[in-house]
Amino acid sequence: MSTVLVVDDKEMLRDSVGATLQRAGFTVIVASDGAAALETVTRRRPDAVVTDLKMPGLSGVELLEQVRAFDEDLPVVLMTAFGSVETAVKAIKLGAYDYICKPFEGDELVIAVKRAIDHAKLKRENAVLRLGAAPGGAPADGGARGMERVIGDSATMRLVKEQLCAVAESHGNVLICGESGTGKEVVARAIHEMSPRAGEPFLAMNCPALAESLLESELFGHEKGAFTGADRLRKGRFELADKGTLLLDEISEVSPQIQAKLLRVLQEREFERVGSSATIRVDVRVIATTNRDLPGAVREGKFRQDLFFRLNVLPIHLPGLRERREDIPALAAHFVGLIARREGIAPPEIEPDAMARLGAYSWPGNVRELQNLCERAVVLSRGRSICAELVAPWLRAGEPDAAAAHQRNGVTGHHTATDRNEIIEARPAPGQRPAPAGLRTLEEIEREAICDALATFNGHRQRTAEALGIGVRTLGLKLKKWKEQRLVSESL
Repeated sequence: MSTVLVVDDKEMLRDSVGATLQRAGFTVIVASDGAAALETVTRRRPDAVVTDLKMPGLSGVELLEQVRAFDEDLPVVLMTAFGSVETAVKAIKLGAYDYICKPFEGDELVIAVKRAIDHAKLKRENAVLRLGAAPGGAPADGGARGMERVIGDSATMRLVKEQLCAVAESHGNVLICGESGTGKEVVARAIHEMSPRAGEPFLAMNCPALAESLLESELFGHEKGAFTGADRLRKGRFELADKGTLLLDEISEVSPQIQAKLLRVLQEREFERVGSSATIRVDVRVIATTNRDLPGAVREGKFRQDLFFRLNVLPIHLPGLRERREDIPALAAHFVGLIARREGIAPPEIEPDAMARLGAYSWPGNVRELQNLCERAVVLSRGRSICAELVAPWLRAGEPDAAAAHQRNGVTGHHTATDRNEIIEARPAPGQRPAPAGLRTLEEIEREAICDALATFNGHRQRTAEALGIGVRTLGLKLKKWKEQRLVSESL
């Protein structure tokens, strides 16, 4: 329900306008003058302001200027008498969304306010989209939402899903712990989409990605002129996520100064932009993630205990993929289908021996590693089914689980030259110690994968590098080295 601030020095008009807006479904708050209105704007964060043009003290135009200095996206609708239309037009040029002339019908007022709020919402959604997020937590692939995002029916995941259902209904802060690649952001989005805030923005902030000063600006925003290069007011993630959810990824990496500001906004629901003394109140649910031992960081004095307690209201632990191997077939099928749709091809079948390899591997990179492998397999399968030979190069040599899978499936792990003559011989490079019997070196596996990918893309290095997730220059240097060692064909 949207909130509208009505400002007028005449009590009768305030009550009349307020009653009209309440009947239309708005929450109404009132102020009797411009100064009180400014205080309300900063403390209550209305969705729109309806103000009289002529008031004692701070006039409607002056109020407009100060509101826009605080929040240029907050729409202001002016009420004016016929004799002051010229002034109202001037106010429009200063940034007012609309004006209505007294006397006016109730419907005219309601329509103007609805349009103003819809326009402001659209601007906010555009700002959210520019941050690479989706308003309302819309799924990136246009498909799965809520619990549909969380794939797996193992006993461990059933317990996690039960926790998610309970947590989603709450407004409390959530701390999601788990190794890298376990799907912490996916779970955070699912919580948002199942929560009462589902129709509001979901924003994410990768905390380790930015230096302290930049992270502070990204989270809390900054005023024009706050620092070199700050040529305009910019809202931060907390402000843009108002009424929605903010994901703080890898919270353990933030500095003590940012920890202190986060503690305040979690306790008081208020903060100041960088370079400003004006306090901004927000209603944001925070979901934090970490792959570290956060209680250990508290004991070592690296993380604030009071902030940990504020974040750890609703804790969730995500297991590593090796702890829920029963879910690997469903996850692999999901990723293969997703990538195939993106590529515009039919999803290739995963052969039983390939699935056995996937099930035996220990997955140190967890679900993210499985997703990357599925993407490569779909691209390189070229419409054929995904076989064990296709996935084997990306299963790390030397892993106990991978080695056991090789033995169970009768795979020696040693490949000779292919019929395309791309690999002259699967032998160690000069000066390299031979691998134990039945195992290949990492370089041999890498070399075979690169040569297979080059064949798939008809020698196109750019597409090969993109499919393998490496740079073109890196690919070129590897090929040059192998050609000098006569390990690959000169034609590559």
